[in-house]
Amino acid sequence: MKGSLIVVGFFALGCLLGWSGWLPDVVIENDITVYVLYLLMFQVGLSIGSDKKLKDILGSIRPKLLLVPLATIAGTLVFSALVGLLLTQWSVFDCLAVGSGFAYYSLSSILITQLKEPFWGVQLATELGTIALMANIMREIMALLGAPLFVKYFGRLSPICAGGATTMDTTLPIITRYSGKDLVFISIFHGIIVDFTVPFFVSFFCFYTRM
Repeated sequence: MKGSLIVVGFFALGCLLGWSGWLPDVVIENDITVYVLYLLMFQVGLSIGSDKKLKDILGSIRPKLLLVPLATIAGTLVFSALVGLLLTQWSVFDCLAVGSGFAYYSLSSILITQLKEPFWGVQLATELGTIALMANIMREIMALLGAPLFVKYFGRLSPICAGGATTMDTTLPIITRYSGKDLVFISIFHGIIVDFTVPFFVSFFCFYTRM
């Protein structure tokens, strides 16, 4: 939760600096977020590839294990689409792009902003990117705070599904505590699979709205 609050704090600081006009022109005129996005994509590859448990996880994959990340992905996309049907400003595919962040707020928000900007302009693209940031931060916080209730009412796998892409890192300790140590392997495997899909799903749904 501390990490999420730090992200929100930096986001608020960026908004204040942008509004104040104190930033030098070189920062505003050069699209630094593109390079941040490249670094984030590189970091995703590093975090997955350098995981010491990756070899063991890949070696012990059983078809049944895939049901957990598949349930997370399918459930998230279905409910994101349903939300899109209730909104007028954003299309179903815009909502699917936001939901496809699977709690990976830093990557999904920047990726959506970058992919939408050439077609929508800075304002609308930034608006949807901000929605993605806040929605996925809220998902992580809900997974962290709601884990005991999820286990009580929906079973031990529910905090893993709620955590999305974060179950291999930030929400892993809370999942271990309330779901049990025997589900640590499933949680890490789930996080790796969902984490890997984020850039593909977000890019697909952003691209689909252009067609």
